[in-house]
Amino acid sequence: MTRVLVYTRTAGYRHASIPAAVAAVSALTAVQVRHTEDPGALHDLSGHDVVMFLSTTEDVLDARGRASLRSFVLGGGGFAGVHSAAGTELHDPWYGELLGARFRGHPDGVQQATLYRPDGEPWKFTDEWYAFDELRDDLEILLTVDEATYAPGAYAMPEPHPQAWRRAVGAGRSWYTALGHTEQAWSDPVFLAHLRDGIAYAAGA
Repeated sequence: MTRVLVYTRTAGYRHASIPAAVAAVSALTAVQVRHTEDPGALHDLSGHDVVMFLSTTEDVLDARGRASLRSFVLGGGGFAGVHSAAGTELHDPWYGELLGARFRGHPDGVQQATLYRPDGEPWKFTDEWYAFDELRDDLEILLTVDEATYAPGAYAMPEPHPQAWRRAVGAGRSWYTALGHTEQAWSDPVFLAHLRDGIAYAAGA
């Protein structure tokens, strides 16, 4: 059983999909979820295998929580970031390293687009399509979005345009997906399989 601390604290925009998201993660097989919005819950992470930042926004940790999360991951724990986790802790340089990039923005609204896995298999999905700055060069890209299949506007990126990735961080692991804006995403079996694989990677499976 993978013990996951699901953290959904927001200090800015709050996604209406958060309740559906927490319910969906809690329903995954072989996953034991503890859900919280209390920064103090991150002061001691010894009882968990993975910390998930699920649609968090802006600064959501105190100094002790930042130090605890860093020690947890560097010591072998797992981190999973979902959607606006990329727009979180923007003033903490180490969090940017942990996540692997920084959120730059997205075009207005949700759009259907085509994603590609590393094997070239396409996947049509409807979401907000994030653009990023400060991408690390050691990311293993898991999903890219085809900009020809939606309107990126000012948020185009050089190809490939990543939407999910993973990387080792110290003795631990970090996994991130930009997907998950809509409530409907959290009942999509392909998206949930993507999420389950991310949790498994972060847990070291």
